[in-house]
Amino acid sequence: MKRKILKKLYDWKNQLKRKPLILMGARQVGKTFVLKKFGEQEYSNTIYLNFENNPLLCKLFDASLDPKIILKSLTIETNSEIIKGKTLLIFDEIQECPNALNSLKYFCENAPEQHIVAAGSLLGVKLAHVKGFPVGKVQFMTLYPMSFLEFLDALKEIRLKNFIDKLKYIESLPPNLHAKLLTYFKEYLFVGGMPEAVAEYIDSENLNKVREIQSNILNAYSLDFAKHAPKEHIMKINQVWNSIPNQLAKENKKFIYSAIRTGGRAKEFEVALQWLIEAGLILKTALISTPKIPLSAYANMKAFKIYLVDVGLLGAMSHLSAKTLLHDNELFQEFRGAIVENYVAQELVHSSYSLFYWTSEGKAELDFIIEHEEFIYPLEVKSGNSSKKKSLKVYNDTYHPKILIRSSPMNLRKDGNILNCPLYLIEKLQSILNLGQGH
Repeated sequence: MKRKILKKLYDWKNQLKRKPLILMGARQVGKTFVLKKFGEQEYSNTIYLNFENNPLLCKLFDASLDPKIILKSLTIETNSEIIKGKTLLIFDEIQECPNALNSLKYFCENAPEQHIVAAGSLLGVKLAHVKGFPVGKVQFMTLYPMSFLEFLDALKEIRLKNFIDKLKYIESLPPNLHAKLLTYFKEYLFVGGMPEAVAEYIDSENLNKVREIQSNILNAYSLDFAKHAPKEHIMKINQVWNSIPNQLAKENKKFIYSAIRTGGRAKEFEVALQWLIEAGLILKTALISTPKIPLSAYANMKAFKIYLVDVGLLGAMSHLSAKTLLHDNELFQEFRGAIVENYVAQELVHSSYSLFYWTSEGKAELDFIIEHEEFIYPLEVKSGNSSKKKSLKVYNDTYHPKILIRSSPMNLRKDGNILNCPLYLIEKLQSILNLGQGH
């Protein structure tokens, strides 16, 4: 499976002032696969250490954090030669070995010529609570579930992918390609981007087996809560986690603590919510009342929405059948909007956008506000072919942006200053905006 992050890893390798790399991301998004693939493609040899599978490896870091001593111990332990610039060291599940985590500082300062990458489950949670961790001595990257375009790559739809990559004008795609992409898009809403689920779909095309894998992943996450979370917060983390479909089923989707349980309040659940965010399982989008640059300076962090890290897992958590998701059903229309909005959120994050939304005193609401170069753009998500644009009109009358974005199942086109970006092209939004601005 091709993963877009490999290009970023190649860039990291070729940096003159390279630091040890920590690859963040939720459990089972493919971190280990990506790092091993990177080592296989770019290095003469790779030394892979997994501190969870082999806890004794941690003892190699007990005696000293001096890189020379550590490298000598690793050479003996693995019976492998470590060559500067030609050997990739992978420290996996590094959260299980605090000394290995702290050694990255000394590799940065005293052995920058060594190529070291680290990964682990719940690293975000661990690093948020490690005192004195030298953040400035490492580089961070985050791996998310496979995007829709990575899904197309995995399906070997090279022609479709190449056509999308070579878009030069804002014009409608040929009807046959548009229809085919919409079909794949619906399939992606069910399968999602967890690599194991995608692999099963490619191998068997059995959606029941895909759902079984997704359910197993959700169960593994629940076990993680019990194993890694502070005991006093385990029940609350589960309560917040289980409330996600209910939060998204509401018309305005704003996160409400009382939806977790009757009478629930922020001070009771905010630590549990933050734990899930740090674990990489939840995406948080904050309210913007005034769209100015930088958006983060104008965010109301007390008013927010949350989305699941993967749309396929959201479907599994909500017990949605393939028939319901893949075919039009009037009873499903409202929650279909939540599913599609969740998809757009994860595609935007995959494209390095921060998440914000906008409301206007109950008159209008826009699902996302994005900052691109020196401009701010409103983005309205439509799960159906409706061309109504009340919220965009309210925003336009107030702020007069260069482009208003609507993302829907409709084809790519621009009507005046309204850009319709098909849902399957959200990952290409940056390049489409550049085309719209004449770049």
